[in-house]
Amino acid sequence: MDADVIVVGAGLAGLRCAQRLGELGHEALVLEASDAVGGRIRTDVVHGFRCDRGFQVLNPAYPAVRRWVDVAALDLQPFGAGVLVRQERGLAVVADPVREPRLLAATLRSGYLRPLELVALARWAGRVLVDPKGVLSQSDSTRAASLDEAGVTGRLRREVLDPFLAGVLVEHDGSSSAHFTQLLVRMFVLGRPGVPAGGMQAFPTQLADRLGDRVRLHSTVEHVRPGPTPTVTVDGQTLSARAVVVATDPVGASRLTALPPPVMHGLATWWFEAPEPPHHHNLLAVDGRRTATSSPGPVWNTAVMTAAAPSYAPPGHHLVEATCLLDRAGSEPTEAQGRRHVGEIYGRDTGSWQVVTHHRVEAALPAQPAPLRLRAAVSLGDGLFVCGDHRDTASIQGALVSGQRTAEAVHRSVGQLT
Repeated sequence: MDADVIVVGAGLAGLRCAQRLGELGHEALVLEASDAVGGRIRTDVVHGFRCDRGFQVLNPAYPAVRRWVDVAALDLQPFGAGVLVRQERGLAVVADPVREPRLLAATLRSGYLRPLELVALARWAGRVLVDPKGVLSQSDSTRAASLDEAGVTGRLRREVLDPFLAGVLVEHDGSSSAHFTQLLVRMFVLGRPGVPAGGMQAFPTQLADRLGDRVRLHSTVEHVRPGPTPTVTVDGQTLSARAVVVATDPVGASRLTALPPPVMHGLATWWFEAPEPPHHHNLLAVDGRRTATSSPGPVWNTAVMTAAAPSYAPPGHHLVEATCLLDRAGSEPTEAQGRRHVGEIYGRDTGSWQVVTHHRVEAALPAQPAPLRLRAAVSLGDGLFVCGDHRDTASIQGALVSGQRTAEAVHRSVGQLT
């Protein structure tokens, strides 16, 4: 045999799976088709600018991140605990007064702190902060229906919460699980998300460095054959192992296994160099000029990356990201449409901004419809296993946990064969 276990894919789930297998005493070989590890978490360096493939952040409050990641070594650059909101009368600030006391006065002037809606929002989100298991034990519904039921129906919901969550969940119709949404909100309250100084790819690279030469890049797996001694075909060569773990992206996993492809949400991100920053807050910005039937579009969130992470640009330069969601047909706005809308959000002329790069990620995140399914089977039988955020929750937490529990399932199975 060529290895105890072959792991196909060097994303977060595959890397954590291989790490855990090593801790359990198994020799794991990781095969990655790309030129670098990370899967959907990649960073392109273009003329000194660090541009992640799709706007992404790392939340240090995730239990799996606290347990298995050296966050201090990543030199995490945090975003502020709040958002900027484009209103008809200007750009408003809505921030956590506890973590951002300097923004309290601006938050009070925003017009969003209406007692009835704040009480309703606290009722919707409060319990998950202290009793997440209790919330998960209740019946689930869509996030739109749950917010309606809780009475979160005013401007705070329509102009702030909905556009913010649309960018996080990569869906804008409110169809995601309320339970999943509440768990994400809990993590935002408990943690301060940010980006590593070296770009988001520094995160999976740290995991891969612990595996050394057990990760092989430029290794495209064409076929996986389960059986008493499962095999993979990589670049025309057949490799055998006691178990094979398919840890590719969800679409690739369906190609290599009998699993049906999950519904995926897509996004497109534009990265601009601005001569001057459109603002100096390290906050995400959204467009609050939305009604129940119309949206100014097409940008769902934007941020001055260098306000949070100066290392994302050469000294003296400024980098702005703008994220749009792909519609169900997969179409995306043009650069001109995105540039126009970013200018409207910040109230700035963007005509002199230069495009650094553009990313289209058709399969950015698995859909998380209600009712939430926290766990899906990872053993497919005959020595074949699968892991990824499509088997747990669509998040960094879900990917890492999936890799961990798949490794332990492999260990139990291989132990039975010895």
